[in-house]
Amino acid sequence: MSEKTEKEILTEKLFNKKENGWNTKTEEERKTIFDYAKGYMDFMNKSKTEREIVQSSKKIAEANGFKDIKEFDSLKAGDKVYYINREKSMYLAVIGEDNIENGINIIGAHADSPRLDLKPNPLYEDGGFAYFKTHYYGGIKKYQWTTIPLSLHGVIVKANGEKITINIGEDENDPIFTITDLLPHLAQEQMERKLKDGVSGEDLNLLIGSIPYSNEGAEQVKLNILNLLNQKYGITEVDFLSSELEIVPAMKCRSLGFDSSMVAGYGQDDKICVYTELTALVDMKETPARTAVCIISDKEEIGSMGNTGMESHVFDTFVSELLNKLGVNRPNLLDKVFCNSKMLSADVDAGVDPIYANVSEKNNASYLGRGIGLNKYTGARGKSGASDANAEFVAEIRNIFETNDVRYQIGELGKVDIGGGGTIAYILANKGIDVIDCGVPVLSMHAPYEVTSKFDLYEAYRGYRAFWEK
Repeated sequence: MSEKTEKEILTEKLFNKKENGWNTKTEEERKTIFDYAKGYMDFMNKSKTEREIVQSSKKIAEANGFKDIKEFDSLKAGDKVYYINREKSMYLAVIGEDNIENGINIIGAHADSPRLDLKPNPLYEDGGFAYFKTHYYGGIKKYQWTTIPLSLHGVIVKANGEKITINIGEDENDPIFTITDLLPHLAQEQMERKLKDGVSGEDLNLLIGSIPYSNEGAEQVKLNILNLLNQKYGITEVDFLSSELEIVPAMKCRSLGFDSSMVAGYGQDDKICVYTELTALVDMKETPARTAVCIISDKEEIGSMGNTGMESHVFDTFVSELLNKLGVNRPNLLDKVFCNSKMLSADVDAGVDPIYANVSEKNNASYLGRGIGLNKYTGARGKSGASDANAEFVAEIRNIFETNDVRYQIGELGKVDIGGGGTIAYILANKGIDVIDCGVPVLSMHAPYEVTSKFDLYEAYRGYRAFWEK
């Protein structure tokens, strides 16, 4: 074998290597990646809504020694606690050895995903069919939600407080639902519209039945549907007023490709980061030096507003409760803790799609199969709405990943003038916390069926764990 030339040595030494991550793994390591992905897909198939994510996360946490913080009068190093906020967001912590006044290490993801919600008065009949009216949630391409199998998830709360859990369309024996579309033969006018206007929001009506209760009177199909729902769940039409019912794809999360190297599934933005941060937290072998805090938030897709979103003060209340039960709380301590804290905002990144490569700047973009993606800033166009991580903190995260041989890349959400997006990073940065976005690249983001790489999935898990265990 010939010796390397000076040019080859310099190239290897000086260039930022952007290689396919699969080439860096042994066969045994690849098996570990595939095994981890199986757990992820199982989690996803059981957890399509934020309420289901919290339920699944609670089970995993409790199986690994976590308890509700309400069960503790005091806390010490090594204690594992969680707090659930209105069944739709969750905070977990492992108390560290160091004085909490010196800060905590946070990783935060969100459990909500773009979907269709039922309107408060959803049920109507037209032309011999019964429908549910919907209101889309988050940024979707409306045309993608027609003619696919859909399921119904959520809760109905009756006036007396009785809560009924709904999950229809996931079991093989369940019926599914769909939203119809025009046949191409009659769609000349529709096909002339701009893509965003091809299907209107008010036309995203869920087809739910066609058998009339009787042949006499109006709205007999509607009556039959209400009768079926009353028989099974004990509800009447007015109970829809106090419900949270979500329409999501009925398709299962599956391996993708002849080589099974990828995962296809609904809601990977941002449930993939929920799973990786949660498993990283529960898999820690030793008590961390700094207290490790895991956030599973809600409402990110609509601005993080509301009492289950990160714009609320519930997270502050959770950290204050940690301080109370550690016996160290005092005025202004919470602010001090936040100013000394560090965070990975665990949200997905836009992976480069070769078919639509023109929207990405190839030298500053994330690629599937190259590892976890860092975004120094998100925002739109002139960094509007971005927190923009400090160079010192970026260097610290680089050092953690490189020391632990975690494959990572750094990118932006598309070309400067194209658009952009945001995460929960700025909300935590506004508290004085050092924050950087750090998540998994995704193809077809916000579509009913998104694509990720199993390699990136596992590197995210390894990266999050390294951040907490450093």
